[in-house]
Amino acid sequence: MEPDIRSKALGVDPGSVRIGLALSDDIGFMAHPLQTLKTGKESPAEIAAIAAEKQSRVIVIGLPRNMNGTYGPAAEKSRELAAILTTMTQAKVVLWDERLTTAMATKQLHAAGRNSKEQRQLIDRAAAVQILQDWLDANPAL
Repeated sequence: MEPDIRSKALGVDPGSVRIGLALSDDIGFMAHPLQTLKTGKESPAEIAAIAAEKQSRVIVIGLPRNMNGTYGPAAEKSRELAAILTTMTQAKVVLWDERLTTAMATKQLHAAGRNSKEQRQLIDRAAAVQILQDWLDANPAL
């Protein structure tokens, strides 16, 4: 059964050190920053538990692509995370192109007067917001 995309969704920006999380509102319209996790073996279980706690029916994981459209090692880690999460949750797991999301998040924080070097966790959450919001915008209610 396909989930109703206009329900709560969890956005995930996986990284080698931290994982940024974002959550949509109850109707799946707007993405909001949620929290940052440390990357590790327990990360998939933590993400699955948060998705269940927040009643997310969709988990949107950022899939990094190079600017030429190819995939690198980071994309493989995103795919592995997606495969593991698929076995741990009933939520639909979706991979979403995340090119330039961290750069856009950093630019937005600078525009808001934030120092990005001191706000790495904030950048990770903002990148997760960008990933999730892009997915929400590209998937309007039918």
